[in-house]
Amino acid sequence: MVIRLTRAARGQLEEVVRHQCGEARRYRRARMVLLAADGESISAIARTVGSNRTRVGYWLKRFEAQGIDGLDDEKRSGRPIQITPLERHQVVAAACRSPTEFGQVRTLWSHVALREALLAAGLVREISTSEIGRILDEAEIKPHRVKHWCHSDDPQFQERMRAIVRLYVHRPAGQPVLCIDEKTGMQVLSRARPLQGAIPGQPGRFDFEYARHGTRCLFGCFNIATGKVLARCTETRKRTDFFEFMDAVASVYRQRRVHIVLDNLNTHKNTSQGDFIDDWNHQHGNRFVFHYTPTHASWLNQIELWFGILSRRVLRYGNFDTPDELEHTTIAFVERWNRVEAHPFRWTCEGLPLVT
Repeated sequence: MVIRLTRAARGQLEEVVRHQCGEARRYRRARMVLLAADGESISAIARTVGSNRTRVGYWLKRFEAQGIDGLDDEKRSGRPIQITPLERHQVVAAACRSPTEFGQVRTLWSHVALREALLAAGLVREISTSEIGRILDEAEIKPHRVKHWCHSDDPQFQERMRAIVRLYVHRPAGQPVLCIDEKTGMQVLSRARPLQGAIPGQPGRFDFEYARHGTRCLFGCFNIATGKVLARCTETRKRTDFFEFMDAVASVYRQRRVHIVLDNLNTHKNTSQGDFIDDWNHQHGNRFVFHYTPTHASWLNQIELWFGILSRRVLRYGNFDTPDELEHTTIAFVERWNRVEAHPFRWTCEGLPLVT
């Protein structure tokens, strides 16, 4: 195809080619026309600009028919969706509400369900799921994700929390600080097949079939200065079990003053039925000072960290045929911990107020 250019048209095309910040597609099309005006064949032009004969022929014909304006893309059919600020607000507001308020039989939003609810309620004219995703990303909202949350309504939360943290940070000289609690419901499970170890390209495998052989309770005492643990497995978690364990703790820690961190379980405290903890302390010379965590604040008790280690290393993928096997394995882990690994925890809590 032969293209004849006027001086003005050639000047416009050369300006497009020289313009370094212009669109790459417009630059390529202008070069096609200039090469054709210089006598190059369509095949040669296609090789030069990295295109094909059909595309080169199309743009040359567009230029012949419309001039330099023909090198621009044609307007696409339809009107692009315009989301107003109010509609964006409606998307964010709906995502922060429960789906049940919009008649949805679900607990969490998906982008598809949110779009359907907004359209059904007439809160937006038209919107795509991808646009909903972009709006929520900008607002940093992820309605499909949920984290566990435990709220403490203890009116003495700050006072109790600060007392325990102060005890951790400024441990009294010569006075042990012990964190005591129970790990209940340790299930004695035997798997249909033993755990298969990992191989290259494949993680370890754990059979989902199991048989139950009862449960056990573990009483634990963690010394925050040394990291050493006292532990005892029991079949029940009664008050008598707790005080028998406390007797064992008292026989090991004979200092004149010992601090104990406990939660608010009824077996740990005095109740309307009797002054159980006071009576026990009196039997042991009132040597023990009890510090109770606020309600729903077990994370303040450092023994919970050690229980987590026990669960990950021993219990989660353990295979126990009898309760005695579970007890033996647990006590063996405690003994090895005290002999090899015992260490104080670097206990921190993000956002916790500074305690002086």
